[in-house]
Amino acid sequence: MREKGRMQRKPAFYPDRARQSDTMAEDILINFTPQETRVAVIYQGAVQELHIERTANRGLVGNIYLGRVVRVLPGMQSAFIDVGLERTAFLHVADIYESRPAGEPPRPIERILHEGQSIVVQVIKDPIGTKGARLSTQMSLAGRLLVYLPMEKHIGISQRIENEAGREALREKLARLVPEDEPGGYIVRTMAENASDEDLLKDMAYLRKLWGNIEERSRTRAAPSMIYRELSLGLRVLRDFVSSDTTDIVIDSRENFQALKAFADMYTPSVLPLLTHYTGERPLFDLHGVEDEIQKALARRVDLKSGGYLIFDQTEAMTTIDVNTGGFVGVRNFDDTVFKTNLEAAQAIARQLRLRNLGGIIIIDFIDMDSDEHRAAVLAEFNKALASDHTRLTVNGFSALGLVEMTRKRTRESLAHVLCEECPTCGGRGEVKTARTVCYEILRELLREARQFNAREFRILGSVPVIDVFHDEESQGLAMLSDFIGKPISLQAEPSYTQEQYDIVLL
Repeated sequence: MREKGRMQRKPAFYPDRARQSDTMAEDILINFTPQETRVAVIYQGAVQELHIERTANRGLVGNIYLGRVVRVLPGMQSAFIDVGLERTAFLHVADIYESRPAGEPPRPIERILHEGQSIVVQVIKDPIGTKGARLSTQMSLAGRLLVYLPMEKHIGISQRIENEAGREALREKLARLVPEDEPGGYIVRTMAENASDEDLLKDMAYLRKLWGNIEERSRTRAAPSMIYRELSLGLRVLRDFVSSDTTDIVIDSRENFQALKAFADMYTPSVLPLLTHYTGERPLFDLHGVEDEIQKALARRVDLKSGGYLIFDQTEAMTTIDVNTGGFVGVRNFDDTVFKTNLEAAQAIARQLRLRNLGGIIIIDFIDMDSDEHRAAVLAEFNKALASDHTRLTVNGFSALGLVEMTRKRTRESLAHVLCEECPTCGGRGEVKTARTVCYEILRELLREARQFNAREFRILGSVPVIDVFHDEESQGLAMLSDFIGKPISLQAEPSYTQEQYDIVLL
């Protein structure tokens, strides 16, 4: 463990410039405040991932609850479960674990669950938008090296361990270490590739003890209640984020540095040498340009180095990404310009998907290319850039309309949904009515009011731009309406009003 301060001579790294010494190095920065924990993963000198967990609204994935069945829906083969959250959670029949003889078909949900029944469930997907959390009865507990499956006697190997001989060796090693009377099974994580028998046995003992505590709480507590809470983001970094490329984990809080060091000493000793306490005066995220990257990741437009740019539009149904050449004119011909812009865009899009944590259906409109060879090269470059993404995804080739369709598993809210809210002025439309459009609405509303009420005078309260239009271009129209209804109309500008906001006061 080391401490970094103002006088530290270790070279800093910046998002736009990879370190010369090791371009494959990965660094993890952890910024702690009482209100939130923020984690930035920096790979090849650029910010690749951002994770934010707020104290008042921690994620739920991995939490285990003793829930109560509120409603069973046979038509949807699902049920709503009260686990003590603001919204009831959702359990589909496919996520219900049942031990049954081989060949026996699964039972329908109405034969498994009934209203009022208590049930132990685990959150597998955080609430997103208006949807409640998604649940499963197939428990899994993650350790540093292994994932414990209490209900299934099975040994699996992480798909990220690609060497077939290595996979089989790990399976045999674990099968030798697991006791014959072990009721559950394990999945070997990537970090266990070079683990010793002693390390694996320690992880097994920790996970068995953890599951024993959960079972005890499920028997002694009343539904609905939480019986296990997943680790905080800071601790999950040590368990889940560290890879063979990780060279530094920099923490800017002494208290949390000590807490993470104690956790690493007990559960992840191999991570201990990577922990560094940053003591400099300049904020850690400012020093490494992460704050700027957060602001860029919230913008609709992303500029490319070549002069081209991307436009991101995130909606409820899908995310669309439009690629444009912008100011890039190339040096040879238009086809080469388009090809080079699309190649650069493919790399930038892959990074932005991770940075913004975009999920669901994603449609990418690359600039049209006539050459099949160019299209294949862009698609290959895109798939190569996506290879480092830990989230499950699928990419289809170019459609008949020249669009690339893909899906990326949505496991948590996007960065924009975590940090932003719907605009109160435009209601999420991304645009507002023009001042003239609002003027015409006011004139129609005035006519309706005049027919219903016999006021002495009507006064329009509106935003400054709207009142300016009434004083200028629409002054004649306002005078004609005043003559028509036979009542005076006065104007009052309200600087605090938004452009679409107005009131008509009867005097």
